[in-house]
Amino acid sequence: MSDTLAPRALYEEVADRLRTSIFDRELPPGGWIDELKLAEAWGISRTPLREALKVLATEGLVTMKVRRGAYVTEVNEQDLREVYHLLSLLESDAAAQVAKNASDKELVELGGLHAMLIDAASDRARFFQINETFHMRLLAIANNRWRVQMVTDLRKVMKLNRHHSLLKVGRVQESLQEHQAIMNALTARHAAAASAAMQRHFANGLQAAA
Repeated sequence: MSDTLAPRALYEEVADRLRTSIFDRELPPGGWIDELKLAEAWGISRTPLREALKVLATEGLVTMKVRRGAYVTEVNEQDLREVYHLLSLLESDAAAQVAKNASDKELVELGGLHAMLIDAASDRARFFQINETFHMRLLAIANNRWRVQMVTDLRKVMKLNRHHSLLKVGRVQESLQEHQAIMNALTARHAAAASAAMQRHFANGLQAAA
């Protein structure tokens, strides 16, 4: 991508670029966001940048401090526990719904994503990407747009800490085993087992991330 945004760019595009900079640690947790420097570097005025920062503030990625400006949100242990708790509730319920109601074709699709996840085990960035695709596809199949919206926002906050969650030795393989347990329960159409497997997945993920 060019360092200068296209003149037609709206604040949504600026928000997308800010998210990427935050998730890639170009803007580190707790760091002050230099609006003037970014506006100059990206070839934009400060107006769309400020609008973009407001969007990210509502998502929890940016913290606005009175008379001090915008800072990348730092996620503490309590934040992580709260986020993982909610994700566990929402996604375990979704897993149960999928086990009961998904079509055979949809379960095959999830199985294909799981196979891709296995292949990506040695590539952390790709592993994260496919993992998120799997979870969001499962939510889409569960077909509750309000749950999808809530999980989407929560996962943005979780990403602030995601690069630490798989650094624990053996965590990638543990995660794959947990995904396999989820898939086993889904294909067996065992709603309670699918819910429990998803809950274990998030409990172990929190332990690794905290």
